[in-house]
Amino acid sequence: MYDELLRKEAKLAVIGLGYVGLPIALEFARKLSVIGFDINAGRVEMMRNGIDPSGELEANDFEGCDITFTDSLDVLREARFFIVAVPTPIDEHAQPDLKPLLGASTSVGKVLKKGDYVVFESTVYPGCTEEDCIPVMEKLSGLSFPQDFKVGYSPERINPGDKEHTLARIVKVVSGCDDESLDTIAKLYELVVTAGVHRASSIKVAEAAKIIENTQRDVNIALMNELSMIFDRMNINTYEVLEAAGTKWNFLKFFPGLVGGHCIGVDPYYLTYKAKELGYDAKVILSGRTTNDTMGAYIARKTVQMMIRQGKDVSKSRVLVMGATFKENVEDIRNSKVADVIHELKNFSVNVDIVDPHASSEELNHEYGFRLTPEADVRQDYDGVIVAVSHKPYLSKDEAYFQSITADNAVLVDLKGLYRNKIQDLTYWSL
Repeated sequence: MYDELLRKEAKLAVIGLGYVGLPIALEFARKLSVIGFDINAGRVEMMRNGIDPSGELEANDFEGCDITFTDSLDVLREARFFIVAVPTPIDEHAQPDLKPLLGASTSVGKVLKKGDYVVFESTVYPGCTEEDCIPVMEKLSGLSFPQDFKVGYSPERINPGDKEHTLARIVKVVSGCDDESLDTIAKLYELVVTAGVHRASSIKVAEAAKIIENTQRDVNIALMNELSMIFDRMNINTYEVLEAAGTKWNFLKFFPGLVGGHCIGVDPYYLTYKAKELGYDAKVILSGRTTNDTMGAYIARKTVQMMIRQGKDVSKSRVLVMGATFKENVEDIRNSKVADVIHELKNFSVNVDIVDPHASSEELNHEYGFRLTPEADVRQDYDGVIVAVSHKPYLSKDEAYFQSITADNAVLVDLKGLYRNKIQDLTYWSL
């Protein structure tokens, strides 16, 4: 399989061309013949024209690539090696939503041939690949695993908006269903990952490794958020505490904040779901999730309390929220916890304007029910400003700017501590 792919006698396909799938497809397309498959015909057409629908890649990133973009199963059938990189979200009850993953498994199952390889990159709970995905492919293909086709798992580690930790520069964990498949999958990824690969002993180990990467971050950020709430009652600035504690060599440098996005705020629920299925309640992980999931409401309530102390009539007040994406300098609004802040403010009858240099107003309205305020319509009489996301354009803002858009006795809430020690006159608060 490896040699056939190198000689372009066989094709590699990537199923799901979002933040994860498209960069992988283009990297492989510089070495191999690639089929980029996505069920969204509109997105496929954009990529055919050298446009990344996610806004992460430039037109020149498409150059020099041997790739065919398609939404056709007939074209997908030409591939012999399949990489599945579709989202794995949670539903409204914080339960794993496997519909995209099982849908991709269905598509692959319909075109799978004897001797083909399938590698999953989507983040899942340990056992999902073998217990949920493989049976779907077996049923639809009429083939038997592992005699007729090989399966592996190699978790994605792409960080949206991060130009330093790219696919090629991050060690890739790989796994296979047997020694032969592991060797083939490892060698294939070594073509595009200069940082090298780590060969996991089994598919389940690779699945578990990915799920705890984000679970560990989630729990540590939850600790920082809880410390922030404690220190706030003590009138101590959390960032100053962390600066002091960070002078010790083994202190882990995590910071408080909103935890959203499609990874850290989602993946731990996959692990706790599987643990529950096996009869174990993951107390520490779920406690951290509860803390992080309630931070948006906490921030909104704190803002309202401060405005009341400043003599504001909350129902007649107007607050500007700066930033709506789940993290800085990206267009991605998936699971953005800024929405929680906005909804809680509205529950207090606060009038809210929202600006963001990267987010789409239409996508925000579709996902969360609110639109962006055009920059030209930003007022000069806000009773409060919440800087929720540290987008690059916000880094250079100073107190004079905030004073120019606020009324007397206004409140500035700085979630990332961007303006710490720079605000003299405004009533200021940060996590």
